[in-house]
Order: sequence, then C-alpha cells, then structure tokens
Amino acid sequence: MALFSGLPESKKNVLLFMALLNLGSTVAMQGWAMLYNNFVVNEAGLSAAQSGLVQGLREVPGLLGFTLIFFLFFIREHRLAAMSVIAAGLGTLLTGLFPHFVPIICTSMLMSFGFHYFEAMNNSLAIEHFDLKQTPIVMGRLRGLVAGGSLAISLFVFAFSGRLGFAWLFFVPGAAAVLLGVFGLTHPLTGSSAAEQKKRVLPQKRYWLFYMLNLLQGGRRIIFSVFAVFLMVEQFGFSVRSVSLLFMFNYTVNWLFNPMVGRIINRLGEARLMTIEYGAALLIFLGYAFTQSAALLVLLYVLDSLTLNFSIAMRTFFQKIAFPEDAAPNMAIAQTINHIPAVSIPALGGWMWLAFGYQSVFMFGAVLTALSLVLVQFVNREIRTKGPEVKAV
Repeated sequence: MALFSGLPESKKNVLLFMALLNLGSTVAMQGWAMLYNNFVVNEAGLSAAQSGLVQGLREVPGLLGFTLIFFLFFIREHRLAAMSVIAAGLGTLLTGLFPHFVPIICTSMLMSFGFHYFEAMNNSLAIEHFDLKQTPIVMGRLRGLVAGGSLAISLFVFAFSGRLGFAWLFFVPGAAAVLLGVFGLTHPLTGSSAAEQKKRVLPQKRYWLFYMLNLLQGGRRIIFSVFAVFLMVEQFGFSVRSVSLLFMFNYTVNWLFNPMVGRIINRLGEARLMTIEYGAALLIFLGYAFTQSAALLVLLYVLDSLTLNFSIAMRTFFQKIAFPEDAAPNMAIAQTINHIPAVSIPALGGWMWLAFGYQSVFMFGAVLTALSLVLVQFVNREIRTKGPEVKAV
C-alpha cells in the first residue's frame, strides 16, 4: 500500500495508528463544518449573532492547546491522541441531536477540543517516531489521507443531504470518528519508541523562529478560511452548489498532490520550499485583492490550499532544531500561538472589509505573508546552529 511503502516494518505499525486517528479527526471536523451553517439556520433557528458566538468559541480550544500538556502528566501521549479523536467524534455525533443554542455550544466545543488536541499531538507523534527523512514523507502521506477523507465526507453530504435529516447527517461521520478513535485506543503502539516528553508550559527562546512562523501562518490561514469563500459568494455570486463543487475539486487535487510534499521537502529543504510557499502566497493574496475573473479566483483558491500544505516544512524545521523531549509541549504551544490570529483577525478583517473594501483584507494577508518570507531566510541559519550535529555535542 502506498501509505506504507518505503518504511521499515517497525514504523508501519505507528503509521497505521496515526492514519486511523487522522482519518477519524478529519471525518469528525469536516462533517461538522460542512453541515453547521445549514443546521443552525434551518434546524436550530440561530441568529447571526448566536452563530457567530458559536464560531468564535469554537476557536478557543485551539488557543488553549497548551493545556493538553497537563493531561500528559496522567495519560500517555498516544492514548490521549486516541481519546481526543473519540471526543471530536462524540461532539459531531451529538450536535445534530440537540438543535438549540446552548447544546450547540457544548457539542461544538467538545468537537473542537478533541480536534485541536489531536492536531497538536499528531505533529509531535510524527516528529518523535520518525527520522528526519521519514517525517516529511509520513506527514505528506497523512495530509493526502486527510484530503481523501474530506472528499469522502463532501460526497456523503452531497449525496444524502436531501434524503437524511440533520441528526443522521451528523451521526454518521461522528460515529465513524468514534469507532476509529476506539481502534486507535486499543491499537498496541509497538515497534517504535519515543523520548519521554517534558511537561513544559512556557515557550523557549530556542524556538523563537518556529513560534513566529506559526503566528504569521495562523494569520494567513484564518484569512484564507474565513474570507476567500466569502469573497466568492459576496462579490462573484457563487451558489451553494458551486461552493460544494469547489470544495470537492479542491479536496481531490489535495488528495493527489499532498503525498508528494514530503519528497519535495527532502529534495529542496525547508528554507527553499517555504520561500516558494510564501512567495506564491504573496502573489495569491494580491490576486484575491485585484482579480475580476471568477475562474482565476477558483485557481487561486486551489493554489492557496495546496501551498498551505507546505506548512509541513515548518514542522520538519522544528524537528531539525529541537531536542526530542521538547516535541509534544512545543507543538501544543505552537498551536496556541497559531490560533491567536484566529481570535482577532476575523473581527478586524470584517471591519476592514466594510470600511476600506474587501481588497484591504487580502492586502493585509499579503503583508503577513511578506513578513513570513523575510523570516524564512533565517531557517538555514537556525538549522546550522541548532541542528542534529550541534545537539549531539
């Protein structure tokens, strides 16, 4: 199977564990995300203000990602990862059963805590169990699997949204995620070992560049996820069906392309690939701001999504400068830093959109991307001064 090709037997068991949980986390999150807006409007009758509050609270678990470090005092990391996927699945499964404001907040927060906790541990588990050459390959293949899972959920919603009620539409992906999480919880993680992780809550000066890149990448990510499709709908009149077809096309492209990212990282190196990523992203944001072509806008969206997957290089850069025991706490801290813009930029961007036009939001994204482009020029220096040969001294 392509997922496992080229890996030693001792690592295939770990990758199977991670694949099960990645698929479960994706199914839970994408199932929730695809159904949420229609559910709260048509079934629960939430107002725009209430829905906005739910969406804002949903980002809080990402901001609180560092709190998973406290759970590591009592639970092994791989078991906590599986439990997080189960929590995400339960949150999605229960959402459709309680179409009221307060229960929707509770179920959405449960889903979000599970999803965000798992995402932090997903990165650290890859770094802990695979070497410098294997990690980008594994992360790229898992990204491809995630895109395939997203495509499957999109097809499920597209096919059954007119036949099943919301309770069943939420139940199916939620139950699938719970089952995959249970498989992960019972899966014996044998054949590989990881360093005992430090229970450190505070950031470390050693990883300043990794933190800064995560902060700026969080800003770029939230502008893309919040405002790109909104631009298509408001300014270019995309219909619900058009947007759903765009998502399916985008997931298909990512499913095919993502497994290649690891090989590209090994060939080009992190600094060069991130330079390409942010150079392309800068042009993409300028395109969002000034294009008048709907076809070009779709192309920019797909390219934006593809280049966001190059963020794997940020994780492998961290692996090259980090002590093995620092992986889990610093991935949790990085997730918190990454979500700081998610709390502030949507409101700021909405105000800029109304006050100065939609172009201003994407110009702001271009500025954040230009800052990232400057910072990645320090990546090779950090690897030279803090890399494996230096750590071993």
